Amino acid sequence: MAFINIQQLNKTFTSDADQVVALDDLTVEISEGTFLGVMGPSGSGKSTLLTILGGLSRPTAGQVNVDGIDIYALGGEQLADFRREYLGFVFQAFNLIPYLNARENVMLPLAVMRLSAREKKRMANQVLERVGLLPRAEHLPSQLSGGEQERVAIARALVNGPPLILADEPTGSLDTATSQSIMDLFSELNADGQTIVMVTHNNENKPYFDRTIVLRDGCVAEDSATRPAAVACAG
Repeated sequence: MAFINIQQLNKTFTSDADQVVALDDLTVEISEGTFLGVMGPSGSGKSTLLTILGGLSRPTAGQVNVDGIDIYALGGEQLADFRREYLGFVFQAFNLIPYLNARENVMLPLAVMRLSAREKKRMANQVLERVGLLPRAEHLPSQLSGGEQERVAIARALVNGPPLILADEPTGSLDTATSQSIMDLFSELNADGQTIVMVTHNNENKPYFDRTIVLRDGCVAEDSATRPAAVACAG
């Protein structure tokens, strides 16, 4: 059974008399341990797919199963528990708290866990070391470069040991050399068994993925895991 099973996913945004179809009967199955790149033009539904997969936006229709869990059949508290236990989020804007240092930012997902402060600090230090930033643990975000801030964001996504990392344009605001170092880090995480779904517009990231899907008009237009003739995208 696929680790992630997305079936006939639809998402329509309604504003006054207008309706925008962001996802249109999208079906994708993703194996555990995959490094999946989600590509496509602006407005193709990439970020919408990621927010739905992350339990942040309810689909209009369709089903999303992660590790056999129908996530939109869960109640609000159960869905929050699912996100905490299964998911790590990495965003282009970093979303770091400016008045917290790197270690404190990494510790944020642990706030609701019944762990001692010492244990939380140990866990944060462990992932900061994993991303090569332990010596910068007490620096504020403003004292870190863009690449270092992105590494803090990745460490924060890893600290609770989630099986799935969702990354939305994580190299979009970084220069080429820094982007490559961040993609190298994601590749190392994937080699260690982490399942990663990454939205990107950057073709230079494509060689890092072991599977790539291209969205157009809310459906899968291309999938490197299938023959072109097997991919249907109406329109």
